[in-house]
Amino acid sequence: MEGKRPSRPFDTMIDDFLTYIRCELNLSPLTVDNYGRALRSFAGFITGGKADDFDAPSVTASDVRLWVADLSRRGNSRRTVRNRLSALSSFYRYLIDHERATANPVDEVSPAKLDKPLPVYIRQSEMDEIIDADADGACSFEKVRNALIVLMLYTTGMRRAELIGLRDEAVDTARGELKVLGKRNKERIIPFGDELRDAITGYRHERLRATGEKHPEAFFVRPDGLPLYPMLVERVVKAALTGHTNASRLSPHTLRHSFATDMLNNGADLTAVQQLLGHRSLATTQIYTHISYRDLQQNYQSAHPRAAKHTNN
Repeated sequence: MEGKRPSRPFDTMIDDFLTYIRCELNLSPLTVDNYGRALRSFAGFITGGKADDFDAPSVTASDVRLWVADLSRRGNSRRTVRNRLSALSSFYRYLIDHERATANPVDEVSPAKLDKPLPVYIRQSEMDEIIDADADGACSFEKVRNALIVLMLYTTGMRRAELIGLRDEAVDTARGELKVLGKRNKERIIPFGDELRDAITGYRHERLRATGEKHPEAFFVRPDGLPLYPMLVERVVKAALTGHTNASRLSPHTLRHSFATDMLNNGADLTAVQQLLGHRSLATTQIYTHISYRDLQQNYQSAHPRAAKHTNN
């Protein structure tokens, strides 16, 4: 009967593991270095600073939880803690594959959930200023088109890729609706009002003069008749928003977030906004309710005469 494989010093085990993820898994030098520091941190914590005494098979889920608690107490972010847990879990999977451990103690430890940042959006008053500025300055084909890009993104909530892929035949000014092809090739219909209808009509007139095509395949085109590309749309939006808002991100997706936020702030039903955005899950749309509530809190704090008063102790 074959005897039990003798234990190996921790430094040897970790060197073997780091060599494996560097040479076999082709992980970056930075990742390899981070994994090494995470594992040495864990071994030092478990053994009280005596890494040579580290015995991988004897580690329990409780040991891992104590380490996680210690990392948190030392001010490490949730993301840092999750990354270190991931390193430890990878190490144990390696040990199991090489018959140096029989179980992964990290499997029983639930990592802390990361806080999802709220989407960046532009206030309604700022959007009014941006759209009015674009409309007043429009004259050439490209200026008319660029103003319509911003207006359409904000008033429909469509994604950048959906705007680029929008077909001319899918934009119906008579019915006041357009069809977009979203993620997973799912088509949805988005209604629009008189302002966007008039802007579309003006753009089509300028497009015909610039390209000579009355009904091109793509709705949005360049002066040579070719369709738009992602970085062009990014530049158009950034140029339109710059100087009008303090939002941290100036992108087409920021206009999508602004559309959803303003819809909910003005009384739209959450399910209706979900359908307009093309979200698969209502939970994805619900993040905008947090933004709306944050605005409500700020408005209350600044407007109500008793909101800023504090009780004197």
